[in-house]
Amino acid sequence: MTTRDVYVAIADPTRREILDILFEHEVVTAGTMAARFTAVSRPAISRHLRVLKECGVVTTFRRGKTQNYSLNPEPLNRARNEWLAKFADKNVKSLTKLREIVESSTDD
Repeated sequence: MTTRDVYVAIADPTRREILDILFEHEVVTAGTMAARFTAVSRPAISRHLRVLKECGVVTTFRRGKTQNYSLNPEPLNRARNEWLAKFADKNVKSLTKLREIVESSTDD
């Protein structure tokens, strides 16, 4: 799995909402998940869940006939700690530079 997969997973607002739901609940059935989305069809939710599974950010298991989904945060954490981390450092550096500029201009 590459970190690119994670960005594909979170690129869509519906998939991000699915991840939020899975973050709040340990396990959610496919039917329960689909029922949470009134403006999105069940087949579309199934496709979103499949993308999330292929990207590794959700895991699935069956209980009888029911397909269950749960969050696998590890790929998201890796993306945050690797590629996205450099932008957090940039923000800190920018704020430090701004503080230096502001503080040096008040010395006049």
